Amino acid sequence: MGRLAREGYWTSVLLVLLGASSYGLMSPLIKHVYGFGYTFSQVVVHQLAAGTAMLWIVAAAAGKRRGASLRPRLSMGQWAGLALIGTAGLAMTTVLYNQALQGLKASFAIVLLFQFTWITIALDSIWSRRLPGWGRLGCVAVILAGTVLALGIGRASWPHAAAMPLLCGLGAAVTYSLYLAGTGRFRADLNPSAASAIMVTFGFILVLALFGRGAWAGDAEPRLVLWAVMLALLGQVIPTLLFTIGIPRIGSSLAALLGAMELPVAAAAAWLIGGETLSALQLGGIAAILAGIALAQKAPAKESPASLEE
Repeated sequence: MGRLAREGYWTSVLLVLLGASSYGLMSPLIKHVYGFGYTFSQVVVHQLAAGTAMLWIVAAAAGKRRGASLRPRLSMGQWAGLALIGTAGLAMTTVLYNQALQGLKASFAIVLLFQFTWITIALDSIWSRRLPGWGRLGCVAVILAGTVLALGIGRASWPHAAAMPLLCGLGAAVTYSLYLAGTGRFRADLNPSAASAIMVTFGFILVLALFGRGAWAGDAEPRLVLWAVMLALLGQVIPTLLFTIGIPRIGSSLAALLGAMELPVAAAAAWLIGGETLSALQLGGIAAILAGIALAQKAPAKESPASLEE
């Protein structure tokens, strides 16, 4: 790998880490917004609407700077790919995860979403018809062990969680895995900001069709819009842009391991914003997760995506 390729690789790693950190901040904030009395429909529709608007502003600014058109020339297959990633991946992850947060603590919800780590690697192995190396499997084991410690799965409150939020949290892990895997495999001559805007637009259309009727918040609408902008920045704009740039270069399997950064950030945010406690055992788990992320960088070169040099 040449110097420029190495620099591009590490830049992509950093972008994915930053995107995961941004997504990790969202969980306690959503719980905080629910505390003001807003409903699931109101939060999810406004969040996707704000994300769509901001991403198109970014895409327009990027297109104007580069002299590119906002009407991309894509094949039907590429349009279908963006639609699938935006609906089954982005939109359904937002819907299911927001539903899970209605009935679970932020720290419990994130551990369910966190199952995307091994699900994404499993999907990537199925699609590539190649088993992951022992080094990468070892990273998964370290990260999952850290997850158990960091979130205290054995605590007494866990068994009393309602079934539906648990299922929604696991469903969000599956759809998030589809998003990461799809983003890693999508190829088109398209600016990342435009691709992100198109994906989120498809997702917003789906969410509006499903939940738009109950989205208006009446007199509380202005305050909800402000919260929606913040949630959209953390959950749609920043992660989608950074993932769209970074994941195709490093591959979805490594991106899933780097996405482990979500959990320490979410746990710290739940402590700072939501008042949830962090024990010494949980801090040890966070340290193990960070160690697993560091080990992921030492995976054999043959596990790197073929597009790395492109």
